[in-house]
Amino acid sequence: MKIISEEAKTKIKNRHHSIKTQMIMAFVGLLICLVVTLMFINGKFLEPYYISKKESRFIELYEKLNDVSNENKWNSTKKNGSLIHFAEKNNISYLVIGKDNDVHTNVHDKNMLKNQMMGYFLNQAQKESKILDFTEVYQINQSWDPWNQNYYVDMWGSLDDGSQFLLRSPVESMRESAAISNRFLLYIGSILIVISIFLIWYFAKRITEPICELARLSDRMADLDFDAKYTSGGSNEIGELGENFNRMSEKLESTISELKKANNSLQKDIEQKDKLEKMRNEFLGNVSHELKTPIALIQGYAEGLKEGVNEDAESREFYCEVIMDEASKMNQMVKNLLTLNQLEFGDEDIVFDRFNLTALVRGVLQSMEIMADQAGAKILLHTEEDIYAWADEFKVEQVVKNYVSNACHHVSGDMVIEVKMVQKDGKVRVSVFNTGTPIPEADIVHIWDKFYKVDKAHTREYGGNGIGLSIVKAIMKSFHQEYGVKNYDNGVEFWFELDVQ
Repeated sequence: MKIISEEAKTKIKNRHHSIKTQMIMAFVGLLICLVVTLMFINGKFLEPYYISKKESRFIELYEKLNDVSNENKWNSTKKNGSLIHFAEKNNISYLVIGKDNDVHTNVHDKNMLKNQMMGYFLNQAQKESKILDFTEVYQINQSWDPWNQNYYVDMWGSLDDGSQFLLRSPVESMRESAAISNRFLLYIGSILIVISIFLIWYFAKRITEPICELARLSDRMADLDFDAKYTSGGSNEIGELGENFNRMSEKLESTISELKKANNSLQKDIEQKDKLEKMRNEFLGNVSHELKTPIALIQGYAEGLKEGVNEDAESREFYCEVIMDEASKMNQMVKNLLTLNQLEFGDEDIVFDRFNLTALVRGVLQSMEIMADQAGAKILLHTEEDIYAWADEFKVEQVVKNYVSNACHHVSGDMVIEVKMVQKDGKVRVSVFNTGTPIPEADIVHIWDKFYKVDKAHTREYGGNGIGLSIVKAIMKSFHQEYGVKNYDNGVEFWFELDVQ
């Protein structure tokens, strides 16, 4: 037995309650009610209306017969033709018996009408007759004729000159017309219902599609996805509502950016006071310690040049190169220390914007291809889509550069550097892995400290000063985001996380 999931049931229920479905059901139901009502009115009230109109025609024909009889113009072709034409047009049979027993009629079977007339005048009419109207000179009945098995509307009485008359019109033809009309309405109504379903479905779709888009847009906005925009346009109320959604999305994005910045500033101010004095003392101590070695080297080689320890030009050039190299390292270390100082002391504002993180990582990797080629490493980037994140874009670029630079300096073995980006639970994790020797477990807890070097000889060889990962740590703490390192059998992976919402 097939089991329907709760999600499927909810979707089916939502379809049943959708505006498009309700519009189709409402309009089709209205059309069906209209057709049924017309058929009911046609069957219920057409016969009384027909009889009412027939009475008027009887009275009109009665007046025409009176005129002809009073003027005695039964032999007038024009008058007689006019009577016959009027009677046939209104499906009326008439019979007039004058004082001289002369008979005037528009039917061939005069005897049937004579018998019916005598029955009325002798009060021998059918028992089922029903009087519809009467005066001193005429009476209108609805009667059943057992000989013809039909209902008739009859009018009988006397004309002004004393002539007797009978007018008769069948009711059955009207009932048959009503039945035919009902069948016609049923057929046409069915066709109209089918056509209406398609037309209503089309127009309902045109109306509801923008509403559905607005519903999807509101869902995405609820998840803080402000890239969603209303695109259907239109100059009606729905189009205006869509434009308002777009403006609201832009304002919400700007407001959230400002709130994140304000929240970050508040947290930074709270933490800054307690750490300030401690960081100053550490900074002075670390700078003094790190500058001691290069200053000693510069001083020693400079004294050697002054005293002329080596007279040959090649030795003097070597001494100068050592002095310049140590001065360059000192300069770079001072720059890094200033950057780290700004981050740790909070002297630099962190601007939170929503930016394309994927594009930033690609740009960093392209700019560092030369360093990777010099190290003999191959860089692989694993991502297939653009990922947007909230942070200070320039600071994130510094973090990525430090990670990739660190990987280039320590890659070995298969000489591969892998960069991955994975989204989960409103976060994106960026990781940089390099093949090589894992970091000793005892050193992992210290690698984020300023001036800490796992392999001091190798670090000094490529000009490192142990500040790069400290800068990463300071930046990520300023973002209030997670970062870390993980050892593998064949290498090391550094990572950090950012908000995507």
